Amino acid sequence: MTMNKIPRLQEMYKKEIIAHLTKTFGYSNSMEVPKLDKISVSVGLGNAKEEPAQVENCVKDLELITGQHAVVTRAKKAISNFKIREGDPVGVRVTLRRARMYEFLDRLINVTIPRVRDFNGLSDKAFDGFGNYTFGLKEQVIFPEIDYDKVDRVRGMNITLTTTAKNDQECYELLKAFGFPFKRRTTQTEG
Repeated sequence: MTMNKIPRLQEMYKKEIIAHLTKTFGYSNSMEVPKLDKISVSVGLGNAKEEPAQVENCVKDLELITGQHAVVTRAKKAISNFKIREGDPVGVRVTLRRARMYEFLDRLINVTIPRVRDFNGLSDKAFDGFGNYTFGLKEQVIFPEIDYDKVDRVRGMNITLTTTAKNDQECYELLKAFGFPFKRRTTQTEG
């Protein structure tokens, strides 16, 4: 028997964040409130051509981390300077939506990011101007799903949060309401 349990952050969005953002930005309709659309996790593989097992191991790691099937991305055209031919594997990616997206975000904020060594907050300058946020992690071993003894190579990854926000300020407030650990913003009068 499977139970359709609503993820904690999705419930928090419906009950608290919509009201908070409506009050902050003065929206007249709840459909105007920005929401999280998808989360994309991608890993670049530099020398996957020389080591085919690296692609397979990266796919396994990404599937463990996200709980969803990972897709191998291939080169669209040949680049002779990098010794890449058309069709060679160059990375692995996963796109999360709906409940899996909220579950991943919950684990990312509350379990994974606090495990980063010497962490002092995520940069608030990584917004793209269209209401999306991208940041990188240097090691996949900070995820509790990864068994450190079975890791063949430490890989970094990029995580992109795509929202329906119209600008960076709306996106910042949305992610801050979810509990994203941003660095403290400094004003002109400080320092």
